[in-house]
Amino acid sequence: MSVKSQSVAMARVTAAPSIETPRPWLYRSLLKRPLDMTLVLLTCPVVLPLVVLFALIVMLDGRNPFYSQQRIGRDGRIFRMWKLRSMVPDADQRLEEHLAQNPQARQEWDDTQKLRDDPRVTGFGRVLRACSMDELPQLWNVVTGDMSLVGPRPMMPDQQGMYSGQGYYRLRPGITGFWQTSGRNKTTFAARAWYDDCYERSLSFASDAAILLRTVSVVLGRTGC
Repeated sequence: MSVKSQSVAMARVTAAPSIETPRPWLYRSLLKRPLDMTLVLLTCPVVLPLVVLFALIVMLDGRNPFYSQQRIGRDGRIFRMWKLRSMVPDADQRLEEHLAQNPQARQEWDDTQKLRDDPRVTGFGRVLRACSMDELPQLWNVVTGDMSLVGPRPMMPDQQGMYSGQGYYRLRPGITGFWQTSGRNKTTFAARAWYDDCYERSLSFASDAAILLRTVSVVLGRTGC
């Protein structure tokens, strides 16, 4: 990362809002997981028909509607995260070609591990991503215990070298979280560590409820990634 990018990242981190409060042991250790399962079961009658509908639309292009990828979980354990497919089949090759031909895109990718104008994403995939509907299958990851509804955004194994935080590894990754709802699409990848450590220190029912409420605003505002 360039010196300029590091300065921008630190400025954004410094300006980021804090949610630090005393972390209740009871909620963290005994209540968070049962609450996740209860909410997943309550949303199943709505979520399952949506997943089926979106999967059928993706299948119209003759592609497998689901996509999985290895991610880092609690205690550094590798798990497979599921999503609705939103990219072309040769996504990795197309990304490398695009970055090789566009220095500005390469810098954006190195800083954020995302692209505002991503050539890998399909037309319907952009719709799914804009409202975060591509992430609905991750509710299955919550059921299996690999993820939580709220937690750090799951990172890929090859991103660990860019990540300096510790709180991430003490938690289940989340479908949504403090970083996703506070600085999504605006902060560098390296700046995520501050958000994740802050969330880990402040973990409580109140902080999770606030994040879930902010997630609704993010989805309705179509600011997903």
